[in-house]
Amino acid sequence: MDIHEGIDNSLMILQHRLKATDKSPEIQIIKDYNNLCNVECYAGQINQVFMNILVNALDALEELNAKRTYQEIQDNPSSITIRTSAIDSQWVKITITDNGSGIPESIQKQIFNPFFTTKPVGKGTGMGMAISYQIITEKHGGKLEFVSTPGKGTKFVVQIPIQQQV
Repeated sequence: MDIHEGIDNSLMILQHRLKATDKSPEIQIIKDYNNLCNVECYAGQINQVFMNILVNALDALEELNAKRTYQEIQDNPSSITIRTSAIDSQWVKITITDNGSGIPESIQKQIFNPFFTTKPVGKGTGMGMAISYQIITEKHGGKLEFVSTPGKGTKFVVQIPIQQQV
């Protein structure tokens, strides 16, 4: 799988959520793609992980923007930065960072728990990050971690081996 193509496909599907509206300017996507070889993986599942992380980032940015004026958003634009890199000859790393309001420390330990959600009733199932964690760690032998600073944003780090261990 071409990781960049997978990320770009997810972004294309989410394009309507990135565009400017009368309430907020467009959400900036900053790509810092480094040379990666293709990765042996379940492409559909990896794309689902990218989609889950990106949707959560967009939700966080929209939630923050709802509390800010158009001018405040323009002065400090909402953005998602996506970086890819080879860790070594056997692993790749993908980081997806948003400058939203961050995840409160009190709930950070629960982010990967099934059915845990910060979203209002009817908005989320609480399964996206639990499934993402399972896909990365159990199905691909990788790592999924995050760092979040309340008031500053959240960075998700996906690390997966280039070749699956048999």
